[in-house]
Amino acid sequence: MMNKINIQNDTNSNSPLGVGGNRINKLFSDKTENILSVYFTAGFPKLEDTVPILQCLQTNGVDLIEIGVPFSDPMADGVVIQDSSHQALQNGMSIKKLFEQLTAIRAQIHVPLIMMGYLNPIMQFGFEEFCSECSRVGVDGMIIPDLPMSDFLLEYEVIAQRFGLEFIFLITPETSEARILEIDNHSNGFIYMVSSAATTGTQTSFDNKVDYFNRINSMKLKNPRLVGFGISNKSTRDMVNRYSSGAIIGSAFIKALQKTNDVEKGVKMLLENLEK
Repeated sequence: MMNKINIQNDTNSNSPLGVGGNRINKLFSDKTENILSVYFTAGFPKLEDTVPILQCLQTNGVDLIEIGVPFSDPMADGVVIQDSSHQALQNGMSIKKLFEQLTAIRAQIHVPLIMMGYLNPIMQFGFEEFCSECSRVGVDGMIIPDLPMSDFLLEYEVIAQRFGLEFIFLITPETSEARILEIDNHSNGFIYMVSSAATTGTQTSFDNKVDYFNRINSMKLKNPRLVGFGISNKSTRDMVNRYSSGAIIGSAFIKALQKTNDVEKGVKMLLENLEK
């Protein structure tokens, strides 16, 4: 259980829209289709690559960026992202270091930023302190895949809301309709629609996901959806764009960075692969 919460009227001072209306909401209001979100592991391939990656992704038209907090046991991630987390930790990345890197980021980065991390290191840092630091540097939302929804609503939602942070929930093909409706009811940003129940990684085709995509669309949810896990080329990106507001790319970008060990070349390789 959390310690006693110190309620105060904090807002995201780096967000021009304030609590309940941050950059995530504005993005989905301004753009309803073909949104491109890219994930990267902070501190990979080199410790100080965080800001250059953000700059390069924004310059090349990426709409939304997920900043991955490296963890030694990223259970939802495949081998590619696991390896990048291991390397980032070896490089010396930590949550404290990441917030130091992001301190002045809003002077140059205007796209929405989401922190993606696991509960263990965030709790060691302090959940309230984590939210406070996210607000301070201008982060708009967070994804914590191993934080149960019931626990979030009971203990953590009030803190996230106080600091103007959207909490992004994940759904999979195995998520029940009742749970999807509950997630939709408690979301205010977008829903992360996982393409499969497996870990992250690239796929060559999503033809077997059409029934799943159609089923979710037929539910007429109030929140937009982005599809992630497995998108790596034009075919898979075009497929998810037909059934959602856009695509989330993770492993394909990490692979590009692994091959090039250079930020600009890695971003260029990713975008070229998405056109093939």
